[in-house]
Amino acid sequence: MAPDPSVGHFLTLTLFAECNSTGRIARDTTSVFLRGAVPDDVMYDARLLVTELVGNVVNHAVPDRCRAHAGGARRIDVTFKLYPKWLFFGVADEDSTPPLLPMGDFYSPELVTEFSEAVLADSGRGLMLAQRMATAVWWTPKPGGGKTVWCRFDRDDTVGLGSS
Repeated sequence: MAPDPSVGHFLTLTLFAECNSTGRIARDTTSVFLRGAVPDDVMYDARLLVTELVGNVVNHAVPDRCRAHAGGARRIDVTFKLYPKWLFFGVADEDSTPPLLPMGDFYSPELVTEFSEAVLADSGRGLMLAQRMATAVWWTPKPGGGKTVWCRFDRDDTVGLGSS
């Protein structure tokens, strides 16, 4: 059954960075949650961005000392909030270090040649994708340590709202 966006619909999923299928589970859950509630292009964009943000936690997040446990798995919480006018999702981790949100292009267009990969940054492309695909991207600190990176999509569609 598709969520009813006329009143809001919410879901939180807890994953662990050390699980081999973390990215797939996050991507598949995004599809199931949004199927029939948003247009396919929004669902595909959200799937990509959730996967990118979860991947950032897996590859970069180091839990704060107060949240780290010897031999413990790194927790990732993915939160979805679907309202009539907006879709929000957040990916939370246990690392209070602010994400490096890109300010713009890292290089001058005249530097790009047939070796363009040589001038591209080694990291940060996932957050750049998020900034270009979502309506807004930001982060918030979590009480007790950690942070959440949020994406918002403005909904101008009528899918799932009972309109034809």
